[in-house]
Amino acid sequence: MVQQLGSTRPQEFFQTSVDRMATLAMRDNLASLYLLMNKLYLRNPMELRKSGFLDAATAERQVRQAIEQQQPMPQLGGRKDLAALSYALSPEFLGDRVGAFIYAIGSMLVTAHGNRLQFYMTDVIDPRFVNNAARNIEKATWMLSQRQGKDGQPLLFSNEISEEGSNLSFATEFGKIVARLDLLAQLLDERYRRIGLNYAQSLLFLNFLPVQ
Repeated sequence: MVQQLGSTRPQEFFQTSVDRMATLAMRDNLASLYLLMNKLYLRNPMELRKSGFLDAATAERQVRQAIEQQQPMPQLGGRKDLAALSYALSPEFLGDRVGAFIYAIGSMLVTAHGNRLQFYMTDVIDPRFVNNAARNIEKATWMLSQRQGKDGQPLLFSNEISEEGSNLSFATEFGKIVARLDLLAQLLDERYRRIGLNYAQSLLFLNFLPVQ
């Protein structure tokens, strides 16, 4: 117990349990995205060459910085979240599709959480937007596996099922992100429901609300 208290950071005192979970979920979801970005560059080396960077580590660092500092990516023409995602998954997009795709999803996640990566008591996260982000990721992963370029090849190589074997690690990692978002949306919805219920109960029993 003493060891756990010793590892607590000062800013955590300004977080409810749901705020802390939202912060950790955002951290883990972005980590999953960066893992997927690395795997996608490995499976799609042509996209790395389009990025203009010498190696995947540099390209990944640029995308990560753009997501976490909420900066636009030049190759997306200033588009963010849903607009960037639609463009990144279109045959018309000719740039580094891996970087654009990961940036678009990361940007969408940050937007859905009120443009924040860490959360405190004064912050409000709309559970509807978090739920919508989960559904958008499900659609995006389906589009990633189904859409083809003019040459008949997938826009990006990801999951693979063939006679030689199966690689569903991409779907698995995206599934983890969706699961975290769904759980957070449920917890947020319950928290706000309880706030409303507690207020309604105070009216029903003619109780004044505590002020300290």
